Amino acid sequence: MTRIRCAIYTRKSSEEGLDQDFNSLDAQREACEAYVSSQRHEGWVLLKDRYDDGGISGGHLDRPGLQQLMQDIDGDQVDQIVVYKIDRLTRSLPDFAKLVERLHAANASFVSVTQSFNTSTSMGRLTLNVLLSFAQFEREVTAERIRDKIAASKKKGLWMGGNMPLGYDADGRTLQINPAEAKIIRTLFDLYDQHGTVSAVTKEADQLGLRSKIRTGRDGQTTGGVQMGWGQIHAILSNPVYAGRIRHKQQVFEGLHEAIIDPDRWETVQVKLTSASAKSRGPTTARNSRPDPSSLAGKMFDETGDRLTPTHANKKGRRYRYYVSHRLVDAAKSKRGRADDHSGWRLPARRLESDLATAIQTHLQAAVQTGRIMVDGAGDLQRLQASIAVLGRDALTLIDRVDIASASLTIRLDASTLQTALAIAAEQIEPDILTTTSPTKFRRRGVEARFTIGDQPPERDDILITNLAKADAWRRQIIAGKLLAEIAAEEAKPTTYIASMLDFGFLAPEIVMLCLAGQHPAGLTTNRLRRHGLPLDWAEQQRLIADL
Repeated sequence: MTRIRCAIYTRKSSEEGLDQDFNSLDAQREACEAYVSSQRHEGWVLLKDRYDDGGISGGHLDRPGLQQLMQDIDGDQVDQIVVYKIDRLTRSLPDFAKLVERLHAANASFVSVTQSFNTSTSMGRLTLNVLLSFAQFEREVTAERIRDKIAASKKKGLWMGGNMPLGYDADGRTLQINPAEAKIIRTLFDLYDQHGTVSAVTKEADQLGLRSKIRTGRDGQTTGGVQMGWGQIHAILSNPVYAGRIRHKQQVFEGLHEAIIDPDRWETVQVKLTSASAKSRGPTTARNSRPDPSSLAGKMFDETGDRLTPTHANKKGRRYRYYVSHRLVDAAKSKRGRADDHSGWRLPARRLESDLATAIQTHLQAAVQTGRIMVDGAGDLQRLQASIAVLGRDALTLIDRVDIASASLTIRLDASTLQTALAIAAEQIEPDILTTTSPTKFRRRGVEARFTIGDQPPERDDILITNLAKADAWRRQIIAGKLLAEIAAEEAKPTTYIASMLDFGFLAPEIVMLCLAGQHPAGLTTNRLRRHGLPLDWAEQQRLIADL
C-alpha cells in the first residue's frame, strides 16, 4: 500500500478569538484529523508538523505557515495538503492556479474535507473554479466595503487608525496633541525654515537629540525613541496631519483634530520641498518640462559586458529616453552595422528605472525583515522601514552596477551610499545584501525590448490583440462572401496588407486565450506573424510557438 503523507493547513483571517483555548484553527485541525483517520485504509498518514496562519488574509500567498508547507512539499516531505475548506488555502483564483501548478510539479495534491469533488473530471474542475470564484468575489466585496467605509470616514475628518503620528495620541476617532512630541514637530519645521534641506535637518535633529515616537505594543513592549532618518523626517514635513488634515490616498480632507503647524506655514513648506525636488532633477526646458536624468548612466552592462548608453528620441514634442547597448550606438554613428542588431539592448528608460527602484525597495524591506540589515529594537525597525518606503526614485542612487541578461538581472548596491541613505552603520549590513538577482521576462518588438523584473502581472500586447480582433472580423466577412478587395477598400489598406493580416484570424483558440491573458510566448508578436506566418494546423501551431 502506498504511504500518503498528509499535512493539515489551517487559516483564519482575523486575530479575534485566537487567544482562546480552543479556537477556529483548532476546530479546523480537529475536523481534518478525523478525515485523515477515516482514510487510513488508503495509506494516509498524518504528519505531526503544524502549518497554521492565524490573523492572515487568504487574498495573498505571503503567509509563513503556507510558505513553510510549500517548501516542505518541494522538499518531498509532504504528499497531500488537507484543508477544512478550499478558501482556507486561498481566496484568489490566480493564486490557486499557481499553487496547483507547484503541487503538480512536486507530484502532490490537496483535499478539502467539507467539499467533495473529483478534479480529474471536467465537472469537478468546473465545480472547483466556481467555488474559488465565489470565494474571491466574497473577499473582494468585503475589501471594497471596508475601503468605502474608511474613505467615507476620512472624508468626515475621522482618524481611522494606523501608526500614530509623532505629535499626537489617539482620542477615539480623532487625535489629541501630545505637548512633548508636538514640540519636536515644531522644532523640525523650524529647522527646515532655517536650513532649507531635509539632509541638514536630519543632521541637526540628531545633534539635538530629537527622537522618534515611543510606542507600546499589545505585549507591553516599547518601541521607538531612536534617531530619525532622512526619509522619516521628509515624511513628517510633508504629512498634512500636522496642518489639521487627514490624507486618504491622493486626497486630503479637513480633520477634526487640532493642527500643530499653521496650515499656511505647512503649505509654504510643501512649496519649498517641491521646489527642492525639482531643482535636483535638472533645469526647466523651453517647453516648461523638466527632462528626467538618466540616473543609470555608466552603471548598466549587458551579458557581453558592453555598457548601456543613455540616449533619447523626440517625437511630436515628447522626449523618449532609452538605455542602448554601446555597440548599437557605435554601429548607428559609423554606419558599419545595423542599429537594430538584435544582439544588443534598447530599453525604455522610464519603465526600467521605475522597476529597478521598486526592486531595490522590495529587496531592502526583505533584508530588514529577515535580519540581514540588523536593527536595534522594534523602533529602529520601524524607522528603517519608513526610510525605505519613501525612497522612491532615490533608490536608484544606491546602485553601483546593474548586469542585465535575458533571464535575470543583478543589482549591486554601493555600501557607503546605502549607509548614508538609511542612517545605519557598516556593521549593521550583511555583505550579501549588497547584491540581489531577480528573474526577468523579455519580449522584443522590433528594435525595442519589453523587459519586466521579478514576478509582475502578465503584460498584454495590445497591438497583437487588436490585430487578432481585426483579422477575425475580416475572416468572418470573407466567409459571408465579401471579397478581399472590398475589405481593403473599406479599410483604405492595400490588398496585400489585408491578406498578410488574415493569418491572425486562424490562430488556435488556446493561443488566442494566451494572448488575451498576456501569457503568450515572447516571440509571438505582430511582426513575427506577418513575416513568417504560422501553419493552419492548430496542433502544429502550438508546437511551433513553444520554441519562440
